[in-house]
Amino acid sequence: MTGIAANLQTVRARIAREVQAVEPPVQAVSLLAVSKTFPVEAIREAAAAGQRAFGESYVQEAAPKIEALGELGLEWHFIGPLQANKTRGVAAAFQWVHGVERLRIAQRLSEQRDVHLPPLQVCLQVNVSGEQSKSGVTPEELPELVQAVAALPRLQLRGLMTIPEASDDDALVRSRFARLRALRDELNQRFGLEMDTLSMGMSGDLELAIAEGATIVRVGTAIFGNREADPAA
Repeated sequence: MTGIAANLQTVRARIAREVQAVEPPVQAVSLLAVSKTFPVEAIREAAAAGQRAFGESYVQEAAPKIEALGELGLEWHFIGPLQANKTRGVAAAFQWVHGVERLRIAQRLSEQRDVHLPPLQVCLQVNVSGEQSKSGVTPEELPELVQAVAALPRLQLRGLMTIPEASDDDALVRSRFARLRALRDELNQRFGLEMDTLSMGMSGDLELAIAEGATIVRVGTAIFGNREADPAA
């Protein structure tokens, strides 16, 4: 078993333990392997160990990886900040986008998504901690953005995503995840939506996120090892 395969086994065991521990029981939690900055060979190792979904944050880095691994039929998630001049590449090559925070970006993704491709699955990034340096729409601005994005063609609004502030206070971090879940549930009820996704939790706090209803956890370091400091894995 390779190091990456062993790491995947460990992460999956962590997820399974927390899923079983939560009361009431939660739905299945998907593992998104954050492969940004890691080479094609590392992704192949993870794929050989059964991992199917991978997260990338840089379009120029991801494009050759997606092409090189095309025969594997992997699922690609864009998880980084998305600039307007990069939307075409994301709309063409990815199946998911985590982190849409502006209507204009969503509109460009909608316009540029090929009609012959399945709808692009979208999560809106919410700044639940209120940090000025943090990306994401505020909870107050979220309802307007949700309504607008839900109405766009060739996109499917799946849910919400967040990255809480770094903290050793588990109760604080867990409260941020709980806030995202509450926002999702409130908006579903208010607008008659069926958002089913909460993309939250990373290598160091995935158990806290699962306890508060995460459906996708984004894990990079615990699978692939250390990389340069980056807040999205």
